[in-house]
Amino acid sequence: MSDYHDFEHFGLDARIVAAITAMGYQTPTPIQSKAIPIVMQGKDVMGAAQTGTGKTAGFALPIIQRLLPQANSSMSPARHPVRALVLTPTRELAEQVADNVKKYIAQTPLRCAVVYGGVDMDPQTAALRSGVEIVVATPGRLLDHIQMKNTSLGQVRIVVLDEADRMLDMGFLPDISRILNLLPKERQSLMFSATFSEEIKKLAANFLKEPVLVEVARRNQTAETITQKVIKVHESEKGDALLTILRTHGPDGGPMKQVLVFVNAKIECRRLARQLQKQGVNADAIHGDKTQDERMKALEGFKKGEIEVLVATDVAARGLDIVELPFVVNYDVPFNAEDYVHRIGRTGRAGASGVAIMLMTGADERGVTAIEKLTKQKFTQDAVDIERRAREPRREGGERGERGERGARREGRTYASAPAKPEDEFFLKPYEPSAGQATPAATQQGAAEQRAGQKPSKVAALLGGGKR
Repeated sequence: MSDYHDFEHFGLDARIVAAITAMGYQTPTPIQSKAIPIVMQGKDVMGAAQTGTGKTAGFALPIIQRLLPQANSSMSPARHPVRALVLTPTRELAEQVADNVKKYIAQTPLRCAVVYGGVDMDPQTAALRSGVEIVVATPGRLLDHIQMKNTSLGQVRIVVLDEADRMLDMGFLPDISRILNLLPKERQSLMFSATFSEEIKKLAANFLKEPVLVEVARRNQTAETITQKVIKVHESEKGDALLTILRTHGPDGGPMKQVLVFVNAKIECRRLARQLQKQGVNADAIHGDKTQDERMKALEGFKKGEIEVLVATDVAARGLDIVELPFVVNYDVPFNAEDYVHRIGRTGRAGASGVAIMLMTGADERGVTAIEKLTKQKFTQDAVDIERRAREPRREGGERGERGERGARREGRTYASAPAKPEDEFFLKPYEPSAGQATPAATQQGAAEQRAGQKPSKVAALLGGGKR
């Protein structure tokens, strides 16, 4: 397959070649060189490829080539039935795949629509009912449209499961099964995955017919273009360690720009982004609780460089199409070793170099060992000279006051402790009972006499007193 040095040698239609040439495509990547000829032959494929290796073009270009004989310019929706379906696990990945497909078919009569949750269904409904040959979708939203009879899958010839391992991790197997049962039995099926777990193998056995294995790298292997570092810190120092890394691990020991920071929980995602903002870092957060508009706005700001640090949960581990993302930081060691491969796969894409740093505490030993076993490598655990943040003084003197003073000296500013509050003369006077009020001693004596001589009522006893 190494004989394919350019896209023209695949036998692709001139309109496709013109479109990808305009996009800057010159030399096929390894996954494209291996997958395109096999897909064009109509065979089922089980592809193993890291994120960022160009596998979208690896399956999309030959699919388009196979659909072109049925392409037409008719305005009738009936002349544009769904013939190819691409299922993805996340909204971001669906948007990315659909965007590429639309560019590939720009000079052909073929149509493409993308459907995913979290946004208004009306524009998606209009696009589906107008007739499209290629649909890119997340499983749940696609089933919604099918139930509303906005589209039909009865003429699908080719189906793709992209990032199949992530779809299983996110619990999409029941939805996937329902969708596959709606497709014609005679079809071409393609499945791409960065990792091949036992569950993936079982799915492939039921989903694919005599598939051709297309593999461009050892399974679960991280890209050689990524420099990986593990920094061991105490749990209480993680926030300070991250700030130090952001300020000192960039080019020539300077600050890092355009950094994707991964955490394990949504609450931690929000908290860490706020902490970075308080320290003067232009940061934002992206997680499952944010609306699609909020997520897209954060991503656009990050791509443009307006946001320097994007804190994310694993919902963003797939589908982030960021050109030459230089840095990925694992603030939390991922719960699943496979997620490490997906996370750092955001950098070092398509031959570019990248840096992946992971913070490790004493409680993370088992997780790091699992990653080493999966990726067949041994990490060197480094340390970082942590520059601790200056805290606001809690009171004059004391530990926090001393920290604030040290922090002020480091930053070259004048430290001033909080001014002492003026004393109120009212609180300096001895206690004097007002007229008609018993003194504390008299009150205590009266209470003792009452306990000795009277039996309190039930309500009074519940309230802690005697009869009134």
